Amino acid sequence: MGERTWNAELYDTGHSYVAAYGDALLELLAARPGERVLDAGCGTGEHAARLREAGAEVVGVDASPEMIDRARARFPGLDLRVADLRSLGSGGLGGFDAVLSNAVLHWIPEADRAAASLAAVLRPGGRLVAEFGGAGNIATIDAGARAVRTEHGLPDVPSPWYYPGPQEYTEVLERAGFEVAEARLFDRPTRLEGEDGLARWLRMFAAHLSGGAGDEEAFRAAVADRVRADLYRDGAWWADYRRLRVTAVRR
Repeated sequence: MGERTWNAELYDTGHSYVAAYGDALLELLAARPGERVLDAGCGTGEHAARLREAGAEVVGVDASPEMIDRARARFPGLDLRVADLRSLGSGGLGGFDAVLSNAVLHWIPEADRAAASLAAVLRPGGRLVAEFGGAGNIATIDAGARAVRTEHGLPDVPSPWYYPGPQEYTEVLERAGFEVAEARLFDRPTRLEGEDGLARWLRMFAAHLSGGAGDEEAFRAAVADRVRADLYRDGAWWADYRRLRVTAVRR
């Protein structure tokens, strides 16, 4: 997670749906004035700012310095820090009433380390509300890109993603000391912005899939051709997202 370089401006301008879909998590968290809330994987700061508006005492953390720099520019005065979700305690964080995490945990294959880290910064009775990619997420996109790699004579590449099912992730959280209230997997086809929405998605989130291609734009165009019948409809590209939403309390 910490090794990725993010294009924070492209994230904001071309993939604003990521933050927009997190609005439901803010409602579920229902932060109260005066509560200490950690936005774990805050990106460019949208949810941290909303939590501050609700009266919470907010800290936003992200592994990407690019994301944190843009968040600081967008929302001056927010407490925003570069931090690894696998080792939050080493940064002196702790005593939070709640943790919010949107579209982040699938980037951390070391799920047990991340869950233990989140538990460590919560007070007993503190709550976790998170949503991220679950089992089967972007299966069509991934399979299409890998088929194009094979056609182009490119070697297979490992996935950077972790997409668990509800039972698997419930066990992860329980090992970390959480009591899980809900772990729900659901389909959420997501409209991508622009006629080149799929190519931009691949460039933003899945650069590993075009790695080694001599002409990466041509490679992404070939992927779009392969999956068009499944993912292009009503004049737009749709990512075949499946999300896992969890709510839990630290014991």
